[in-house]
Amino acid sequence: MTVTTALWSFALVVGLLTLTPGLDTALVLRTSALGHRARAWGVVLGIQTGVLAWGALTSLGVTALLTASHLAYEALRWAGAAYLVWMGVQMLRKTFGGLPEQDAPEDAAPAAADSLAAGWRQGALTNLLNPKVGAFYVAVLPQFLPPDTGHLAMGLLLTAEHILLGLLWSTALIACARLLSTWLRRPRSRRLLDRLTGSVIAAFGIRLAFGD
Repeated sequence: MTVTTALWSFALVVGLLTLTPGLDTALVLRTSALGHRARAWGVVLGIQTGVLAWGALTSLGVTALLTASHLAYEALRWAGAAYLVWMGVQMLRKTFGGLPEQDAPEDAAPAAADSLAAGWRQGALTNLLNPKVGAFYVAVLPQFLPPDTGHLAMGLLLTAEHILLGLLWSTALIACARLLSTWLRRPRSRRLLDRLTGSVIAAFGIRLAFGD
């Protein structure tokens, strides 16, 4: 396999993975739709920071420990599941304890909520505490490393390709969410969005905890 072939083949695999609706898509859409543009980009950058970390660790062979050590994998899996369930429950809880719909202004969210740093932490933790991302890289990335290349350099190049595709897709998601932000920031629509997103995130956590 040549470097060019590896790049095109890996782009196809991670491109399809990126386009598949999942936890990352739900987080980016929900945050952006509520008008938190800075936080939405923070979530995107945090997710891509996690991708970079998994790619680098896999290229160095470190994440192979997740597949070799059942205890390490289980510890990370339960930590990730607990975090996702907690995040989902927090979103759901707020929808049942907020202001009455007629009294809740559209800009009721504090300015501090629209924080790049807070979004980055949320995105990075969501990605780094998901051992399935690490397992994916351990299983897939080595298949696209030509034998005559440096594994670290090539692994980082492929990871950068994944990050670029993720950034492009996230840009499209944020643009689409912005078009609907006026409607989605209404109190009733916001409750519906938070209940839907919170349920999806909590379901991901439960699936991570009890799934295969």
